[in-house]
Amino acid sequence: MQTLPYGSWPSPIDAALAAAHDGHPEYVGFVGDEAWWTEPRPAEGGRRTLVRRRADGEEEPLLPAPWNVRSRVIEYGGQPWAGTARDGRPLVVFVNFDDQRLYRYEPGSDPRPLTPVSLVGGGLRWTDPQLHPERGEVWCVLEEFTGDGPTDVRRVLAAVPLDGSAAQDRDAVRELTDDRHRFVTGPRLSPDGRRAAWLAWDHPRMPWDGTELIVADVGDDGTFRHARAVAGGPDESIAQADWAPDGSLLHTSDRTGWWNLYRDGAPLCPREEEFGGPLWKLGQRWFAPLDSGLIAVVHGRGATALGILDPETGEVVDAAGPWTEFASTLAVHGERVVAVGASPRSAYEMVELDTRTGRARVIGAEHEDAVDPAHYPEPQIRTFTGPAGRDIHAHIYPPHAPGCVAPGDELPPYVVWAHGGPTSRAPLVLDLEIAYFTSRGIGVAEVNYGGSTGHGREYRNRLREQWGVVDVEDCAAVALALADEGTADRGRLAIRGGSAGGWTAAASLAATDVYACGTIIYPILDLVGWGAGETHDFESRYLETLVGPLAEVPGRYAERSPTEHADRITAPFLLLQGLDDVICPPAQCERFLARMAGRRVPHAYIAFEGEGHGFRRADTMIRVLESELSLYAQVFGLNPHGVPTLELSK
Repeated sequence: MQTLPYGSWPSPIDAALAAAHDGHPEYVGFVGDEAWWTEPRPAEGGRRTLVRRRADGEEEPLLPAPWNVRSRVIEYGGQPWAGTARDGRPLVVFVNFDDQRLYRYEPGSDPRPLTPVSLVGGGLRWTDPQLHPERGEVWCVLEEFTGDGPTDVRRVLAAVPLDGSAAQDRDAVRELTDDRHRFVTGPRLSPDGRRAAWLAWDHPRMPWDGTELIVADVGDDGTFRHARAVAGGPDESIAQADWAPDGSLLHTSDRTGWWNLYRDGAPLCPREEEFGGPLWKLGQRWFAPLDSGLIAVVHGRGATALGILDPETGEVVDAAGPWTEFASTLAVHGERVVAVGASPRSAYEMVELDTRTGRARVIGAEHEDAVDPAHYPEPQIRTFTGPAGRDIHAHIYPPHAPGCVAPGDELPPYVVWAHGGPTSRAPLVLDLEIAYFTSRGIGVAEVNYGGSTGHGREYRNRLREQWGVVDVEDCAAVALALADEGTADRGRLAIRGGSAGGWTAAASLAATDVYACGTIIYPILDLVGWGAGETHDFESRYLETLVGPLAEVPGRYAERSPTEHADRITAPFLLLQGLDDVICPPAQCERFLARMAGRRVPHAYIAFEGEGHGFRRADTMIRVLESELSLYAQVFGLNPHGVPTLELSK
């Protein structure tokens, strides 16, 4: 056993290894009897490809570079593909990221475009496709830009011909709805083909604030008629809707304060836990009805399990296995359920549950230990007490490495991680980026601050008009509690986060003296600019609930913005930004840095060509991790091995 200072422990988990394992399988589905899904390729520019699991159990990646299966609708995208089997052969449609066109693909031949290109604004974008080959169409969400501004956009449900006749002709796309609603999800057709259901909502609400469940009659000619709201409203969030095989309509609603499942308006399993979540990407699925009448569900409180719900008894039987977290994607075929599960000891992998036998097994993207798992962190699930006695949920990852201990009188440095969203949460799963730090002797505390999901609407609503207050207070409370109990070194605390987490990190440096330094990644820094048209349409009114209406509380926008209070920041920081980011644009960073000029605060700014909101390229992620570690090394007095020194300017 070696005795070495924290931060200097040798680790086999380098930045390249962490980058190679970034991302996870998403968007599962069945094509005939085969399970298909999307997978990231960090080493190939961060693109995503389709993967199929053949009947013999072999995984086959499809669509080589430069194909990139990813939608940009609402910028965060959504379900980018759909497939079926015709005459025993796969028929697939998918969205290609670079041109956002919808393509038809049959393995063995080249993809063929189904939709045209528009040169207006952001063009034509598609997501959440539903294949209807018997009608010769694929039904989708169409996002169509009408001008050059980020909010010059309309969204409708549309039917695209499968024969390619719309590839050069916008008029050949059949619109199924008008654009009375600002946002819609893809339509789900009832088993008898007579009704369609989808979700809709409008500014200033976000989908976790209030949505409506819309049902329309479908005529013999495929037109939608008599669309009407059957559930939901301004203060009720419906996260998903789908039809059961018997024609009943299922949906998840938080009308009781928790996202629970309903059938034709009646509760199926009333519990104080979540059977849904925040709809950041169109096409997310937390439940899927089986032919037997049972329902596959992803559910839980603070974590998620894969279960089978009997709607007649309300009983849920969870799948046995090592997985402690399941993503919001599900697919069913017969009595088979496919999901994406992970645990603190394994990354996300494809899991199949056979509901007849109750057996769950890995069928794809199987986790393989790239290093001895003894180097993985050993997390703790903790609940801390914050201001006014409120609970704060967090995951604590103490420094951990086999064969290494620190001197007995030394306390470890800790980095508080603030997740993005902010209406989201940090799942408790194996993350080699966290292991990159913990295996070197730096602790990590992931804080699911007030406003996070997974703990009911009341917990989520703590952040209403309190963004920049509650999140900052909760992160600080966890950091100081760790120091007070002797877990962390009070003088060596840091904070980091991306997107909304970048906001929390920057706001924390401006509003508190808790942290010795911070890492700020593609952040929001100037509320006035962001709320006055600097971001995309989906979140353009988000601040009205997070902060308040700009016209009514302009002083609040200024008071909370790190850009307005750069003079309060004295701690060194690292600022990281993608130059193609349209959600949190580089202009935010540039104004912030202009305010910091001449203040002689050590800092570094790294901007990445070709990166948007969320870094996807392996070379980017390597530089990010090494730069972050170098910042902590310089500020905390650490001596990590083999890490390039980050040059800090003043």
